[in-house]
Amino acid sequence: MIDVSNIVDTTSYQIDDEQFYAECKRTLDEHGVLVLRDFLRPEAISSIQREGEENQHLAFYSEKQHNIYLTPLDDEFAEDHPRNRLVSSSKGCITTDQIPQVSHLHSLYEDERFQRFLCNVLGEQALYPYDDPLSSVNLHYANEGQELGWHFDNSSFAITLMIQSPEGGGAFEYVKDVRDADKGEMNFERSGQILDGMVETKTLAMDAGALVLFRGRNAMHRVTPVVGDITRMLVVLAYNTEKGISLSESARMTFYGRLG
Repeated sequence: MIDVSNIVDTTSYQIDDEQFYAECKRTLDEHGVLVLRDFLRPEAISSIQREGEENQHLAFYSEKQHNIYLTPLDDEFAEDHPRNRLVSSSKGCITTDQIPQVSHLHSLYEDERFQRFLCNVLGEQALYPYDDPLSSVNLHYANEGQELGWHFDNSSFAITLMIQSPEGGGAFEYVKDVRDADKGEMNFERSGQILDGMVETKTLAMDAGALVLFRGRNAMHRVTPVVGDITRMLVVLAYNTEKGISLSESARMTFYGRLG
C-alpha cells in the first residue's frame, strides 16, 4: 500500500486537522459542493493517467436514454413532461477489479486517514466499500461527443477525482436545490426550465488532481459533451454508510456489462 502522504498534498490539505475538517464541511453544507484543487500530487496524477491509458481497452462503453430521475417512465405523465423527458448519457468505465492492485487509487480508497477526513466532512459515522467486486472504485472515460445528461443522484453524496481534462467541453454544470426528494417535492416546473436551457447554471472548475465532493440528490447536474482528442478521465470513489451493500445486478449489467 502507498502511504497517503505520497498520494495527497498533505501540506496544502491537512486531512488530519480538525479545523480543516470544519472549513471543508462548512463549504460543503453551504454550497452543496467542495472542490479541493491539486489535492493529488503530480506524480500520483501521472501514474493514474498512465494506468487509465493502458487499461482503456478494457472499458465497457454504454449509451443510454434516461429521464432526470434515472427511473422508469411514468404513464401518468405525458412523454414531453419533465418526469418522462429523455436525455442521453454515454461513457466508458473500468471497474474496481480492473484497476491495478498497486494503483494509488486502491491505496487512497482504503486509507483510514482519508476515510476519516471524508466522514468528518460528510457528517457520516463510517464509510464502507461495496460488497461486489466492481463498484467501489470506477474510472470513467469520455471521448469526443460523449456526455452525461441532466439528472439527480440517488445517493446523498458523490466523491470524484479529476484525472485528465479534455481539450474542450466536458464541463460539470449544476443547479442546486431544484427538488426536495425527502419530502417528495419534485419541482417539475423548474426541472423543465433547466432542460429547456432557461435557467442559469453553475460550472465547476475541475482540473487534473482535483477532489470533488458533491451533493447531487437535490441538485440537477450534467457533464457537457467532450470536444477534442483528449479523453476526459474521472474517478468515482463510491462508499456506503452501511456494511454489506452491493450495487444491484441490474445496475451492474447497465453500467459495467457484467456482474463480476
